[in-house]
Amino acid sequence: MATTLLARKRIEKGRKTNPLRSQGTIPAVVYGAGISPQNISVGRIEFSKTFQEAGESSLVELSVDDGMPIHVLIQDLQTDPIRDEITHIDFRAVDMNKEIETEVELVFAGEAPAVKALGGTFINSQDKVRVRCLPARLVRSIVVDIGKLVTFDDVIRVSDLVVPDGIKIITLPTLSIASVEPPRSEEELKALDEAVVEDVSTIEVAKEKKAVEEGEGEEVKENSEEQEKNDKKE
Repeated sequence: MATTLLARKRIEKGRKTNPLRSQGTIPAVVYGAGISPQNISVGRIEFSKTFQEAGESSLVELSVDDGMPIHVLIQDLQTDPIRDEITHIDFRAVDMNKEIETEVELVFAGEAPAVKALGGTFINSQDKVRVRCLPARLVRSIVVDIGKLVTFDDVIRVSDLVVPDGIKIITLPTLSIASVEPPRSEEELKALDEAVVEDVSTIEVAKEKKAVEEGEGEEVKENSEEQEKNDKKE
């Protein structure tokens, strides 16, 4: 069942949208199948609840000015990097009778024996996969059971994912999603430490060389200026 979100048309654009944000609303735009692009705004609190439920791969019923709901996906979010607040939203309207392509989040569940029993490090190579399906078939996420990672040779690939009927994964099937790296040996850790020490030494030597060169440059400059003064006296 799609989540419903209320929106209002807006006429403010550019910097004039700043007061909207301070009033607890987020400027947005809706475009896509069967509609003309519209500038709208949604409540910050209401959108946060909707996004928590739907994410970017579940349908949302967007009602603009209490009109007939439009089936949309949350296409894009812009965020203020300092305040970590959403500053703009793109909603994409979809045709319920036509297949769409979008990304679905991967959720890693369970415990990998290669981590618990063998002390390895869990590695997830992908966070999302791309799918094709009718909008009504979309799911919020796809669960990945990492309990299959028993040894360091085990790999979970896209082809191992289990999805509901009507959804086709179009990401490369052979792409690795998750694996477990073996713990580093004492020799490897020692080599890493030595590499770090060598790196630090190289940087310090470079800094010292630069300081010396800059000092010599100043000395040459001073000698040159002194020589010029003497030449004028003569």
